[in-house]
Amino acid sequence: MAIDAPQAISTAASAAWRQAHLLDVDDLTPPEFETVFRTADAMQEILSREIKRVPTLRGKTLATLFYEPSTRTRVSFELAAKALGADVVNLTASSSSVTKGESLIDTVRTLQALGVDAVAIRHPQAGAPYVAARHLHCAVINAGDGWHAHPTQALLDLYTVRQHRGGIRGLKVVIVGDILHSRVARSDLWGFSALGAHVVLCAPPTLLPRRFGEHEAWGLPPAEVEPRLERAIEDADVVMALRVQTERQHTAYVGNLRDYIRLYQISTARLRLARPNVLLMHPGPTNEGVELTAEVAQGAQSVIQEQAANGVAVRMALLYLLLAGEAAP
Repeated sequence: MAIDAPQAISTAASAAWRQAHLLDVDDLTPPEFETVFRTADAMQEILSREIKRVPTLRGKTLATLFYEPSTRTRVSFELAAKALGADVVNLTASSSSVTKGESLIDTVRTLQALGVDAVAIRHPQAGAPYVAARHLHCAVINAGDGWHAHPTQALLDLYTVRQHRGGIRGLKVVIVGDILHSRVARSDLWGFSALGAHVVLCAPPTLLPRRFGEHEAWGLPPAEVEPRLERAIEDADVVMALRVQTERQHTAYVGNLRDYIRLYQISTARLRLARPNVLLMHPGPTNEGVELTAEVAQGAQSVIQEQAANGVAVRMALLYLLLAGEAAP
């Protein structure tokens, strides 16, 4: 089915997509990554119009099932689905039968019985979307599960870098902050590594998984670990700051927050150690004055707002790839 956009998605490109769900980026092939990116390019054209709507997924319904708070991810899924003509049903754990003891499996089975075609799930337990996918015939999209994965965030991060650099291979990507608890870091590491970037992780030892850099840690590809920010950031093409989870600052994970700021905050002086055209990224929400200064967050090298905007096009692309084959004419 052709999409209503001047920049058509080729049959060959769409044929590269073989996924029934999107649970993480760890099993995507390079051609599948490229298919998402090219499809997102077409979606950007739709979003640039005065009327940002096409009927491509008319008759389809997306349910967003969020057991944790969210702004960017949830809103961008809703905007993405509506831009393609789909209906959207929003559910939160606090306003659903979960408060009465209903299990995740019962909830998603009920949604399927009510006729939804895709479910975007955010859940505090790692692996929850995988459990849902085993019990559903409709598409399941992982919108963040515990500390495990956030595949749509990784795809929009990769897409943003691709827009600026034309590709990923050979770039030095530095991820700074709370690596241990970050599902974004895990999915970004998979994605950037799969597409040929050199990834460097920089964090206090308490915020790194044990024995990271060994293949078995997290079950992820090895990455360089450099605990000194000034050395890690040298000649970087991309610097990704992660949110310091301040709810943990009084625990052994973070300790003294002022020491973290002194050693790991991204400042103008530190950013000068990177390449002149470095991209500063952050998955949000940002804690300005903690993981990065307000000056760099709002500076010319920051693409943080572009990341948020690209989330709509990338999630449109994913909904198209997962659902358009059976979309109503």
